This record gives sequence, structure tokens and C-alpha cells, in this order.
Amino acid sequence: MSAIPETPKSDVDLLDEVQRETFDYFLHEVNPANGLIADSTRAGWPCSIAATGLALAAYPIAVERAFMTRAEALERTLTTLRFFWNSPHGEAVDATGYKGFYYHFLDMKTGRRAWRCELSTVDSTFLLAGAMTAAAYFDQAAADEQELRALAEQLYRRADWQWAQNGGATVSHGWTPESGFLPYRWEGYDEALLLYVLGLGSPTHPLPEESYRAWFSSYVWKNIYGHEHVYAGPLFIHQLSHVWIDFRGIQDDYMRERGIDYFENSRRATLVQQRYAIENPRQYSLYSRYCWGITASDGPGPATLKLGGIEREFYGYLARGAPFGPDDGTLSPWAAVTSLPFAPEIVLPTMRYLIDHVHLKPCGCGDYGFEASFNAEYPDKTCNEYGWVCPWHLGLNQGPIVLMIENYRTGFLWRLMRQCPAIVNGLRRAGFRQGWL
Repeated sequence: MSAIPETPKSDVDLLDEVQRETFDYFLHEVNPANGLIADSTRAGWPCSIAATGLALAAYPIAVERAFMTRAEALERTLTTLRFFWNSPHGEAVDATGYKGFYYHFLDMKTGRRAWRCELSTVDSTFLLAGAMTAAAYFDQAAADEQELRALAEQLYRRADWQWAQNGGATVSHGWTPESGFLPYRWEGYDEALLLYVLGLGSPTHPLPEESYRAWFSSYVWKNIYGHEHVYAGPLFIHQLSHVWIDFRGIQDDYMRERGIDYFENSRRATLVQQRYAIENPRQYSLYSRYCWGITASDGPGPATLKLGGIEREFYGYLARGAPFGPDDGTLSPWAAVTSLPFAPEIVLPTMRYLIDHVHLKPCGCGDYGFEASFNAEYPDKTCNEYGWVCPWHLGLNQGPIVLMIENYRTGFLWRLMRQCPAIVNGLRRAGFRQGWL
């Protein structure tokens, strides 16, 4: 007797399930004593301040979706903000932060700097954006909610964006107490769009308006597969700032000249990714209209293997991109899902394909939804019949899934951040006009 086929999930059921399972990462991969969120499910891994900021932004959604109570979310958020305000702040090599910015990775228990990492301006941006999300949501007159709003404001006001310029027009990637400022700057189209908006909106140490113009002056405009847009290869660049800011219908000077907005730009970048997978110039086995998503991710390498008569090079962690590479066959489901608001007509079928045909199920790392990345070319079928699957989840992947599913469904986070003075003032100083502004 043949089995009765399962009734296909509706889009609502699919998004409910993925959003809830993904959010569970933030429920479990946390130190409840300080609110820090682990960068990864790898044993002994430190906190990522960016993942912590994404968690702060996700808690209000969790309340609205009944994943946790308002009281639980308030307690978790207050614990986190109190930690960052009261933690060691200064030039000491084992501090938590300096000049209002924080080290990229922190010890999960002590909250001190981990791995001699850099004070990260962009990861601090995501942390501060999460704090401001909480301040916008917890708007009641109760003493604990007032304290939360005050802490978020104090943390934002402490960030010295002018110091982070290090005498230049643009903002430095970061700083270390051993060597000073890093040689890299946020220039050209990248995930720093939100950084410049928050920096411009600061009431205490604002970036000059010229810094934003210096940033976009090095954009690269390309026509790829008939889609004209500001180019960046990894898909996450077209997504992370959009988690917090609704760019539909608002334009800066650069986009006004080209007649589109950043939302449409991200839509075109998403369509380019799918088209690249359809064209499949490197002849990877699973690439198709339903299987795509190239971004910064872990991979199965480093290794060079001869497979089917073709020599293939595989990388470890790398900012992969399309269509110009690097591309070793590693795809990231979270990158596709996070493009849901931009192109739902291609993202929803891809989500179903990854579940039903590639069988991406948790493999020894907790039931947190889609795995971070996979590579069907690499001959390791420990977890999946098609090939290598990343054995851990990462907080920086999980947050955008939760948040962008909600932006697609209800626009909740976008509406919330329209009330945020830092966002509104920063956008206006950057030259954004029209639309909801």
C-alpha cells in the first residue's frame, strides 16, 4: 500500500516554521547572565556583537509572534544593555569596548575581548541598531522600560564616529590597542550603508555629510544579465542594512540620478544571483533556478580535488560572490531566504526546493532551521546525500532570516525603525528624500 502524500505546506505555515526554528538559536545560544549571543554553535566559540544586535532586534518580533513573552524579552534585553553600558571600556587590551565601539568577538562568560580581535565599527553598528530597535519597541512608562530606553540612548551617544574616521573622509573598519587603526576603510557599496546612516544621525559625534558622499563616490555600477545596479558580489551586502531600513521609495543623490532605490537595487542583485545559478558557468551539479545563494560563508576547504576529470578548488570561510566569484560551489540558504522581501516569487520556491529536494535538515548542531551552507561538489556525505553541509549554525546568519521574514510578512521592523530619530536624521543628512521620509 503506497503512503499517503503529505499535504504541501502553505506559505504561511512554511514561514511560521522557518522563522520559529531559526529564532530558537537566540533562545539557546546565549549566556543569560550577560545576554551575549554566541557567534557559532561550535564548542567554546565566543560572542559575536553583531549576532547580539540581531538578537536584540529579533526579541520584539518574538513577542509579537508569541515565541517569548514581553516580560522575558524585556528582561533579556535589559540584561544585555546593562552589560554593555557597565562593561570595561577603554584602551586596555582586554576591555569590552572603546570610544563607544565594541570588539568584534567577546568571551561568552567574561564579556572581555576575544582572540585579540579588532574593535569593529560595522559590527558595533549592528549592535547599536539592535539596541535602538528595543528602545523603539519598549515604549511604555514602566520604570524598567524607561531604563531600557535610556541605556540604548546612552550607548548610541557614546559612539565617537568622528574618532572612527581617523582623519579621513570615510570610516575605518576598526582599531586595535596593539596597532591602532586598521588600514581598511568603508568605501564602495558594502554593508556599511547602515553604519553611515547611524553615524550621520548621531547627536554627539556625527559624521560630516561629506563622509557619505565619499563612501558612495567609489560605487561600481554594472549591467549584469540586463540588470543595471550597484554591484557587490556577496548577497549579504545587499541585505544587512535593509534589515533595519525600509529603502522603498526613498533615494539619495546617487540613486536619484539612476532612477531606482536601494530596495530595487537589492531586488536586481537577487535576480542576478538566480540567473547566475541558471547559467551555471562552472557546471555545478545542483545550481538551478531553485538552488542559489552565494555570499560570505564557511566552506569545505581548503582543498584541491580532481572530480569527474575537473580540478576543483574548495575554500574555507570566504566572501563568495556572483557572477564574478569567487565561487567554489558553496551555497548559503540564509542568503536566499534573506532576500524574501525583494523577490518572494523566486525565494519561496527556493526555500521549498532546499527542504524537499536537497533535504537540508539539522545535522548534529541543534534544530535551528536551515544549515548555514552546503557544497554538493565536495565528496563528504556525512550529513547529506548530496555532499558537504556546514556542521554548525551562525548567529549572523540566523538573525537576518527571522527579521527579513517579518519584514516581508508585516513590515514590522521597518515600521518600528521609522520612529527612530537616529535613522530618520541620518537618512536625511545623507540626502535621502521622498517616500515615507
